[in-house]
Amino acid sequence: MFDAAKTEETLLEVNNIEVIYNHVILVLKGVSLSVPKGGITALLGGNGAGKTTTLKAISNLLHSERGEVTKGAISYKGAEIQDLNPAELVRKGVIQVMEGRHCFEHLSIEDNLLSGAYTRRDGKGAIEADLEMVYNYFPRLKERRKSQAGYTSGGEQQMCAIGRALMSRPECILLDEPSMGLAPQLVEQIFEIVKSVNEGEGVTFLLAEQNTNVALRFAHYGYILESGRVVMDGLAADLRENPDVKEFYLGMSDDGRKSFRDVRSYRRRKRWLS
Repeated sequence: MFDAAKTEETLLEVNNIEVIYNHVILVLKGVSLSVPKGGITALLGGNGAGKTTTLKAISNLLHSERGEVTKGAISYKGAEIQDLNPAELVRKGVIQVMEGRHCFEHLSIEDNLLSGAYTRRDGKGAIEADLEMVYNYFPRLKERRKSQAGYTSGGEQQMCAIGRALMSRPECILLDEPSMGLAPQLVEQIFEIVKSVNEGEGVTFLLAEQNTNVALRFAHYGYILESGRVVMDGLAADLRENPDVKEFYLGMSDDGRKSFRDVRSYRRRKRWLS
């Protein structure tokens, strides 16, 4: 079983990066994080904290939104990757599952999955074996494999997006807001599958998630972002018991349940940065 406290090999490292949009708007302000091989690392925080921007900086998807990394470095297996394009990163084993699922709506579920193997050169037999592997993790996709993706449910489309990423044979998946728009029961199911893929296939996950409660139950390590900065990090089990995390992100405090909206942002920042 993966032990975040004992794992020494770092697969992905982000070192003090700054990201600016439109040459003016500073979004990330010195973000650093390490993703150990074989683990599930959670990137947590509210809307606008910088989680998606961090993932897009790693996967080099910022340029389409007029964003760029202006300082710092991003390395994968010890080599800097910020100058590689997304296709080159996929070939190296890093792939992002975008927020909002982004399936090819007019293709069938199975054709969506097969499109994930586009960069592979290991033959039809290996691809068909991996398709069966994906169906084993996502039996619902096998049932709907001939259905047009645009007419499937949000949960099925999220499964399809993750399955399509698995078809590229990745070593590291960047998973952006997997719970967005899904019912709690489906969220639990998606995270259980992520855990199974992590344990069964050895795939490393860096996931950005607003649902701190569920993320910290499945992740091994977590980073909390506020306004483009990492304000806290630690083992997921430790973060779950941290009083500030309980109060501001899990809706609990020593005085009982408390709404995140009731806490003034200046108090939050003051406590993080003190």
